[in-house]
Amino acid sequence: MKIALRSDIGKVRLVNEDRVWSEVLEPGLVVAIVADGMGGHQAGEVASQLAVDTFREALNGSTAALPFEERKTLISQAILQANEIVFDMASNNEQYYNMGTTVVAALLSEDNAIIGHIGDSRAYQWRDGKLMLRTEDHTLVNELVKSGQITPEEAQNHPRRNVLTRALGTDEQVEVDVKGISWMKDDLLLLCSDGLSDMISTAAIVETLQQDELDLDQKADRLVQLALQAGGDDNITVILLHHAEDTELEG
Repeated sequence: MKIALRSDIGKVRLVNEDRVWSEVLEPGLVVAIVADGMGGHQAGEVASQLAVDTFREALNGSTAALPFEERKTLISQAILQANEIVFDMASNNEQYYNMGTTVVAALLSEDNAIIGHIGDSRAYQWRDGKLMLRTEDHTLVNELVKSGQITPEEAQNHPRRNVLTRALGTDEQVEVDVKGISWMKDDLLLLCSDGLSDMISTAAIVETLQQDELDLDQKADRLVQLALQAGGDDNITVILLHHAEDTELEG
């Protein structure tokens, strides 16, 4: 497995409220997470850091031997634990009132991947020249699209496109979307904050991923550069995970 991570403050924000982490837990088992924090007075970066730290601690054990369904439960429980910690911190500290974060996480083994998410940070899977979105945004605009009130094209520039219907840490109880997908040799998984997916088109992501002359780090760099060139309105965070023979950690 090869891994490349990038996080950039962008051109507008004063603080990077995104947090990212990925690690090879043991041979053939990799975990990755992106969290995009929100809240005033730098509370967003507190929420995203807390979420990532709690998630990491919850996965700090041998998981390779766990059956597939139990690994799905593990991802869900780790995210729910993070929700509890962030909510408690927000409830008990006035300066962190109403802080929260999105989260998208993946646990990858040799032949399957488990993705858990809350919010509008995304997971895409790249296989055989096709890019598939593996998460569904928990946003007001996505609800409007699903109910047929606006078109996907209208959603892209909707003034309220960043309004979340679900976030980690803002409520005591939250639902985590968890799904399992097949994970084959040469597949690639992209986890990103909306600072990437809001700024560049799916076509631009495809064009970058299909450039065989670029290695994984260069592809991650290029995705961030494209988002910056498009305006860099938000923090930009990207993890690329490539199901390669090589288990070396890159990035």
